[in-house]
Amino acid sequence: MKLLTTTPLILLALYLLSGCTAAVVGGAVVGTSVVMDKRTTGDYVEDQNIKSKFTHLYYQDDELSEQTHINVTSYNRQVLITGEVPTEQLKQKLSHIAGQIKNVRKYFNEVSIGQPSSMSTRTNDSYLTSKIKTSVFTHMSELDGAQVKVVTENGSVFLMGLVTREQGNQITEITRTTNGVKRVIKLFEYPNPQDKKI
Repeated sequence: MKLLTTTPLILLALYLLSGCTAAVVGGAVVGTSVVMDKRTTGDYVEDQNIKSKFTHLYYQDDELSEQTHINVTSYNRQVLITGEVPTEQLKQKLSHIAGQIKNVRKYFNEVSIGQPSSMSTRTNDSYLTSKIKTSVFTHMSELDGAQVKVVTENGSVFLMGLVTREQGNQITEITRTTNGVKRVIKLFEYPNPQDKKI
């Protein structure tokens, strides 16, 4: 019986040492993206909660869920809302949802008034996002994929993350010079260099 009890622990230790990058945080196995992320583990989890709460409230409103196309991103408890809505009133509803969620530090309602974007536009946005990420992380090896969020909406690129000012400028320049990008909106945070998260 003792062998059966210790076997899972041995397997877990071998798994962690084998190069399959995962870590045990607070009793749970957490993937590479959390370990490499510059947010605290608490902020990482809270960002997931914020996005889930926003999505839940969004789909509770039939008018919003049936007439709009939106994307919501939460990074370090800052919320970015992008997409298209037909009226200013519906845009304000989205702000109200973000504003009532606990632990949201700040929100950016960057939704456009107009018809939902076409499938081809969304496909192009996904392609642009992928192209920018590849270029950024190829040229800036000190960064990791969890440190910077790239959100593209109808050719406009929003940049979020915890970076130094120099890194932010370099990421912005790479993004700005990527073919197909219409505009770049920087929403970076620049923590103090002494901050443990940097």
